[in-house]
Amino acid sequence: MHIAIASGKGGTGKSTVASNMAFALSESGYDVTLADCDVEGPNLHLFLQGGEYDTEDVTVKIPLIDRSRCTYCGKCAELCKFNAISCFPGHMLVFPELCHSCGGCVIACPENAITEQERKVGAIKTSYPPLSGKIKLITGILNEGEHSSVPVIDQVKERLKDADLALIDVAPGTSCNMVAGVRGCDHCILVTEPTPFGLHDLKLAVEVLREMGIPFSIIINKSLGEDRIIEDYCNGEGIEVLEKIPYDGTVAKLYSIGVLPASKMPGLSKMFLSMFERIKAGDKQ
Repeated sequence: MHIAIASGKGGTGKSTVASNMAFALSESGYDVTLADCDVEGPNLHLFLQGGEYDTEDVTVKIPLIDRSRCTYCGKCAELCKFNAISCFPGHMLVFPELCHSCGGCVIACPENAITEQERKVGAIKTSYPPLSGKIKLITGILNEGEHSSVPVIDQVKERLKDADLALIDVAPGTSCNMVAGVRGCDHCILVTEPTPFGLHDLKLAVEVLREMGIPFSIIINKSLGEDRIIEDYCNGEGIEVLEKIPYDGTVAKLYSIGVLPASKMPGLSKMFLSMFERIKAGDKQ
């Protein structure tokens, strides 16, 4: 079972839910693969540090032009909608950062003067944090300045194919990054906060998941018991509110020193385990 943890906006507690649920499940005997697909700013490793690890490069294909065969006809540049190739009389320029690796220029070249070469855009780090021997952490890291996170996210997801239980912390919002992270998952937890901004962006995320046909439920984080703004919307839309996580200063204090709250608060750990069991039971129906 692969469960994505997403949010319409940043700062709602998405990574809090992902990391603490992974810990709670591992403590209960589950072998958990935790994937950080928020590759522009991964942070799960801050709370699940240490252990043995290995790192692999993530590369994409970009055009390599054989100047001895190129006639500067410009067909490759004409085809490229991202302006990654510019052609002038006697000159050909390639802009690797703009290339979307579609391979169209290779096909378009009548002289077979274009092949492809690899360009590094990020890395994937796989580690086994000693906090719990049953968590495998896969972290996607996008290089600074890259225009697209999707190649790194896709490579992280590729490494989850053999995982029986995976929790996937995806990028906030409803962009291509979020879509790539939740695609193919069995369930998605949307983490929100009881504020007008939280509701506005939650609605956008709900629209995306419904369009993709992915089952989902809601967690209201930082609850002060005055959550009608979210609950009224969910009741009207027939959306399950999976749980409310109370606003608790102890959680913030533990996080500020890099400690998972579930590791020090047994009640919180039981809450996350209960959430998972309810999702699993609903998935079997």
